Amino acid sequence: MDLPTSLAWLIDEAGASPDPERFLAELGRRLAKDGLPLAGGALTLAAPHPIIARRTWLWRAETGAVIEALSFVVTTDDRAGHEWLTGLGPVQENTAGSMLDSPVLGWAGTRPFTPAEVGNLDLVARFAAPSLAALSARAGLSALLEAYLGRRSAARVQAGALSRGTGETIRAALLCADLRDFTALSEATEPAVMIATLDAWFDRIAGAVHAFGGEVLKFMGDGVLAIFPVTSTPDIACEAALRAIASARAGMDHLDTVRQGQGLPPLPFGVAVHFGEILWGNIGAADRLDFTAIGPAVNLVSRLEGLCKPLGHTVLLSGAVAAETSAALISLGSHPLRGIREPCAVFTLPDGKTAGVDEERQLDG
Repeated sequence: MDLPTSLAWLIDEAGASPDPERFLAELGRRLAKDGLPLAGGALTLAAPHPIIARRTWLWRAETGAVIEALSFVVTTDDRAGHEWLTGLGPVQENTAGSMLDSPVLGWAGTRPFTPAEVGNLDLVARFAAPSLAALSARAGLSALLEAYLGRRSAARVQAGALSRGTGETIRAALLCADLRDFTALSEATEPAVMIATLDAWFDRIAGAVHAFGGEVLKFMGDGVLAIFPVTSTPDIACEAALRAIASARAGMDHLDTVRQGQGLPPLPFGVAVHFGEILWGNIGAADRLDFTAIGPAVNLVSRLEGLCKPLGHTVLLSGAVAAETSAALISLGSHPLRGIREPCAVFTLPDGKTAGVDEERQLDG
């Protein structure tokens, strides 16, 4: 059978496309080469994600560039791709499959499409359906893994790091944080209200971590363990962690103001940062794994965070962090940490005091 190059590609090669972006760009290029008067194209996939309903990739024929648009509300029809295409020219859209949430291919023409061209685009959607179903499944798996594991950990798992004991040693700034007096608060609060309170806290601390390039590894009750891996130099990772702390504190200050207006108590918290080596990978039972970080550095940052309340500070930093940052810090001396052999040099930020520390020494920048 003598098929147009676009249909032959959909049968023979499209299934190997690494992602929706390159699928759309290559299909659009081949359709234009086959003579269709295209100004642009759009591909929309459903996204099984906690906050993203659909993902749409938009291709412009003139430049070959592809951008992505996200839809955060589930609707009976997605308009992001349609509205963008309408700005380029007459639109033809086709569903690639028979399910309600099947992928949608849309095209904008440089002129109105003829009936024969409309028929060709309908045929393209039918030929594209198997490849798009596979792409949609892979994209959905990626979204689910990222939601539960974080982006970097999800990428490692998808790359095949599935065996127990599989991991690598990396250097990172580690951040550990939790709410103060959470047990007493949870006993005095309705479960649904407590869940909403935890979500508000996690939105602010995890949102700040992600905004500055970190990754949340684990939620533990009301606690958070996050890492800022070294991608260039240690000081950049440590500075990113400090910026995340500043952002989280600003967010919590705003939340406390809102809660005060509702007659609710504030949510005091503690956060500690340490810098060191961790083993990042799979641990657990033979058939139930957790992709996380372990090692002495993880133990130290957890113990250090436990000092926030007795020392009366919201933020505590280890000497390893102090050595990697030019920020002005205040020394709180060396303190023994449970289970840690050597005392830890402890520092805080100039505005990190919340109670009861009388003698502090300002370090030179």
